[in-house]
Amino acid sequence: MRTWLTAVALVLAVPAWAQDNPLQPSPTWDDLRVSVVGLEQEPPIDPGVLDLSAPARAHEAAIVPIHLTQPADAPAVQALTLVVDENPAPVAAEYTFGPALMPLDFEVRLRVDSYSDVRAIATQQDGAQVMAGRFVKAAGGCSAPAGKDMAAIRDTMGEMRWRSAEADGRHVGTLMIRHPNFSGLQRDQVTLLTIPAHFIDILEVRQGEELLFTMAAGISVSEDPVFRFAYEPNGQPIHVHVEDTDGNVWDRSFDQASG
Repeated sequence: MRTWLTAVALVLAVPAWAQDNPLQPSPTWDDLRVSVVGLEQEPPIDPGVLDLSAPARAHEAAIVPIHLTQPADAPAVQALTLVVDENPAPVAAEYTFGPALMPLDFEVRLRVDSYSDVRAIATQQDGAQVMAGRFVKAAGGCSAPAGKDMAAIRDTMGEMRWRSAEADGRHVGTLMIRHPNFSGLQRDQVTLLTIPAHFIDILEVRQGEELLFTMAAGISVSEDPVFRFAYEPNGQPIHVHVEDTDGNVWDRSFDQASG
């Protein structure tokens, strides 16, 4: 039987054909770019600096795999914003990255509520910005029912798993966090009442004192979020700090190669 970390790694794998779904014209983005994201000018698309892979048609709208990559010689990215144009809260997450994650090879799962462009706006160390994205056909991701009942959610919330393995000359870490990440648009399948929004909004991952990445998130990150990323190990333990919108705080430490 596969472990649950192995299973989610398979879900995160994005096939080669996912590159064939380029961004589409988006009047929504024309408004969001200035009013929400705060960009006066649209950043250029440059796959020599950053690329984003996603399925053209999502198998599960509540767990759409998003894979961010850079070529080996690409300039370092220090911050990145993920936007799902047509989601109720379009800014899915904002990240900062440490030097150990460069060049970027980073995967996360998002909710996509309707056919939408999914885009990443990256800021390089010199302040220059680039954009990457794909058009994803999906519907209902933000209102999809939770995968577990409320009792199971209460019993497991805050549990974490970590695994690290060598791949293509780098280490690849997989972090999974048990959390319902309720969007505020879902209904309790027993009471049929709307479940209040309750999600992880702060995540910080370090190895020793060295920053790997941080995340400030909204409602669009999936239930039981999984983060898979390549990094340069320094031999120190992995420290994970999590906060959610209900004021819960969880801290865990892991050996580099164990969970």
